[in-house]
Amino acid sequence: MAGMVAAVIVAAGRGERAGGGVPKQYRDVAGEPMIRPTLAAFLAHPAIGVVQPVINSADASFYRAATAGLEELGLAKLPPPVPGGATRQASVRAGLEALAARAPELVLIHDAARPFLTDALISRAITVGEAKGAAVPAIAVADTVKRVDADDLIAETLDRDRLRMVQTPQVFAFDLILAAHRRAAAVGIENFTDDAALAEWAGHRVSVFEGETANVKVTTNEDFVRAEILHLAALSDVRIGNGFDVHAFADGDHVMLGGVRIPHSRGLTGHSDADVALHALVDAILGALADGDIGQHFPPSDPQWKGAASDRFLAFACERVRARRGMIANLDVTIVCEAPRVSPHRDAMRARIAAIAGIPLSRVAVKATTSEQLGFTGRGEGIVAMATATVRLPWSG
Repeated sequence: MAGMVAAVIVAAGRGERAGGGVPKQYRDVAGEPMIRPTLAAFLAHPAIGVVQPVINSADASFYRAATAGLEELGLAKLPPPVPGGATRQASVRAGLEALAARAPELVLIHDAARPFLTDALISRAITVGEAKGAAVPAIAVADTVKRVDADDLIAETLDRDRLRMVQTPQVFAFDLILAAHRRAAAVGIENFTDDAALAEWAGHRVSVFEGETANVKVTTNEDFVRAEILHLAALSDVRIGNGFDVHAFADGDHVMLGGVRIPHSRGLTGHSDADVALHALVDAILGALADGDIGQHFPPSDPQWKGAASDRFLAFACERVRARRGMIANLDVTIVCEAPRVSPHRDAMRARIAAIAGIPLSRVAVKATTSEQLGFTGRGEGIVAMATATVRLPWSG
C-alpha cells in the first residue's frame, strides 16, 4: 500500500493472574522477557514502518531492561513508549493518539502477551487490512460449545461451525479505528475488550482472516509453562558455530579476557581491546548464523574500532540471533595460555559473558588450559581462545 503501516503493542496491563512478581509481559519465556519477541516480530517485518509500545508508567524500568539492544532492528521504528490508561481500550487509544501525527494508513493492534506470532500472520493481516479496512485473525472452535443458564444447566448448544476464537493483531484503516476510539471516549464508553467490538459498535463491518493456533495469549502461570514448551518447539533449527582467535603479548599492565580486566605483566595487541575470548565467541555465534565473521562486521581497518571494548561486538552478535527470533542455548569458550591464571577469574568471566549476551549464567562455560609449554602459547608469546556457540532458530527450510 502507498501509506505507512504502523503497529500498536499493548503492554500496559498488570498481568496479576500469571504471578511471578512482575507484570506478565516482562516475565521470561525461554530466557527473555515476553514483550521482547513480540516487539521484535514487528520491528523485523519489512512492511511495518513504526511500532508504538504502550506501557504502564510504573513499568518503565522493566521496559528498558526488556528492550535493551532492540534498536539494532531499527531505532527509527521504535519510538519511546507512551503510558496506557486504566483499561485496555484507553491504552489502545493512547497508542493511536501517539501515532496520529505520523498519519499511518493502516494500523495493527497486538497484545504484548502473544509472543508467538509469525511474519506470515503479520503479512496476512496487512493484506486483508488493505482490502477490507477492518479485520481480525481467528481460528475455528474445535470443541462443542454450550450456553448455560444461571443454574448451570445447558440452555443451548451452539453451532461451532459459525464460531471463531479471535486473536491479535487486529488490523484497521488508521483513521477508521482512531475515530471509533475517540467517539467511544467522548460518550464515556470504556468497556470494550477488543478493537473489533469497538469497530462493530461504531458501525463498521469487520472481516475475519486465518489466525494461527500457536498465536496464544499467555495469561496464567500454567500458560507460561506451556509457552516455554511451545517456544522451544518452534526453535527447531539447532545451529552450532565455532570460533578461534589469537592475540600476541605486547607491552602493558593487564589483559582483557572474557570481558574482565586481569592484571598482568604484559598486555595483548589488537585493534580493539584484544579480548581473545570474546572475539572467539563472536565468531562462534556468527558462524552458527552463517553471518560472516568479526572482521567483516568490525574491520580492523576502520578507526572507529581502535581500542573498542569487545563487549560491543558480542552484544551485536547476540542481537543478530534475536533479530532472527532465535535464542542462544549455550556459549562455551576455552582459553589456552601459560599466564595469566584464568581460574581465579572464571566465575567473573562467566557472569560478564552472560550479562553481555543476556542469557542465564547456567548457559555459559569458561574453561582454561595450558599448552604444556609447547608452541607460541607455551613460550608465553600470546593467548589462544576457542569457542562454540549453540543457537536455536525458527525452522525456515
